[in-house]
Amino acid sequence: MKLDGSRESDNVEDRRGDGGGGGSGSNLFGGRSIGIGTIVIALVGGWALGINPLTILGMLSGGGGGGGSAPTAQVQSAPTSDTRADDPMKHFVKQILGSTEDVWKDVFAKGGATYRNPKLVLFRGATPTACGQGQSAMGPFYCPADEKVYIDLGFYETLKTRLGAPGDFAQAYVIAHEVGHHVQNLLGITNKVDQKRGQVSKTEYNALSVKLELQADCLAGVWAFHANNARQMLEQGDVEEAINAAAKIGDDALQRGSGQAVVPESFTHGTSAQRQRWFGNGIKTGTVKACDTFAAREL
Repeated sequence: MKLDGSRESDNVEDRRGDGGGGGSGSNLFGGRSIGIGTIVIALVGGWALGINPLTILGMLSGGGGGGGSAPTAQVQSAPTSDTRADDPMKHFVKQILGSTEDVWKDVFAKGGATYRNPKLVLFRGATPTACGQGQSAMGPFYCPADEKVYIDLGFYETLKTRLGAPGDFAQAYVIAHEVGHHVQNLLGITNKVDQKRGQVSKTEYNALSVKLELQADCLAGVWAFHANNARQMLEQGDVEEAINAAAKIGDDALQRGSGQAVVPESFTHGTSAQRQRWFGNGIKTGTVKACDTFAAREL
């Protein structure tokens, strides 16, 4: 990616020196605050703890019934960049977030609406959120209650070394996907899906979750389309990096990689092919209209 001279967002909150922990609040998985890494924890958690990844997936998607908080698998956070002013990873994150702000401000304005910037929180280990206790084990996620994206940069090492999805544009795709969830929140889509919780079966709700996640993939593609048109930031191989990342974190790929049978009814994010296809829809068309996964006859 060519990011030289790109504007850095002022909406990044660095909590990496806070020591993590603290906070309780509501159950994070009780609402729509599950991000791109939720299924990744199922795989990594299974490797680290010897737990059946499908069991973890059930926890994260709200399965198992009961009204208490869902258990969260503990995975050691990988080392991340420090909090110095010359921290290159922090600069990268601020540049990508700044780019999403510019793109979505323009897209919303053309649609006669006003875009409200989200905050992005860098943390290590654990951090309090308005959706409950956030942990590195969850992977990057978006909390609609406080309109913040949360990421432990150690996730990028997991993406690269454990999941085989390296590259700066793969990293940018992760941020753009979570910002896509923010766009859905502003448009009222997230709330509509949440209202179905408890009204439909677990399988039906999982299907809605898949559509929500695939739409966020598509919205990440929309961002990439407009950002590249504005600054010609994409270099050879960048799109392939994002497509590869989308493939590596498909529900079917993660279940297969963990040595388990593929169980479509348990999917919450979509297959590798679906995630690739919807990101492709966004980056090819650059239109939000092309991201209507809820009206699509076939995902």
